Amino acid sequence: MPELVFFSGTMDCGKSTLALQIAHNRSARGLEGLIFTRDDRAGEGKLSSRLGLVTDAVEAGPGFDLYGHVVDRLQRGGRADYVIADEAQFLAPEQVDQLARVVDDLEMDVYAFGITTDFRTRLFPGSQRLIELADRVETLQVEALCWCGARATHNARTVGGVMVVEGEQVMVGDVAHQPDEIGYEVLCRRHHRKRMTGATARAGALSPDVLPVGSA
Repeated sequence: MPELVFFSGTMDCGKSTLALQIAHNRSARGLEGLIFTRDDRAGEGKLSSRLGLVTDAVEAGPGFDLYGHVVDRLQRGGRADYVIADEAQFLAPEQVDQLARVVDDLEMDVYAFGITTDFRTRLFPGSQRLIELADRVETLQVEALCWCGARATHNARTVGGVMVVEGEQVMVGDVAHQPDEIGYEVLCRRHHRKRMTGATARAGALSPDVLPVGSA
């Protein structure tokens, strides 16, 4: 039976890489997919991996009808055997409903990939709706690591290397950024709670000892 599957995890856990791998494997078997994305780091209409892999995709911006797009493609004589939706956390809840309708009415598998929570540790609306509707929710097993070496479970937004917890939910940035730019970093819960990024940890290590060190 066709399924709506939500692959979730933090940044750097290989979501886009897996999306590209699924597309490759099915293409090698003669299947043709339709790929949607939203606000990818490589630009509009692209699905890219941090490993450097990239492919064309359909940009699913605000108000875009994903179900209608699939139906229109089929009515025009096009083919679609499955659907991939990357950066699915940015989709509106009604767009996630459209993906579920693709599964139920058009009997296609839909594979959605996205971050579960934002930099404030709150669910993205798109991810929340996917959790509510998906036939399966898969947590990716490639563990992203905090700067301390522990398993990263939270996404942090930084400005000039300093973690922030206020602001718009969606702002374009990346893990490879200039010191004074908006960036993102994955942290363990302990260091997210303490707002301690890799940059602030290095700064702390370079600071003078807070307690006097006496001579022997």
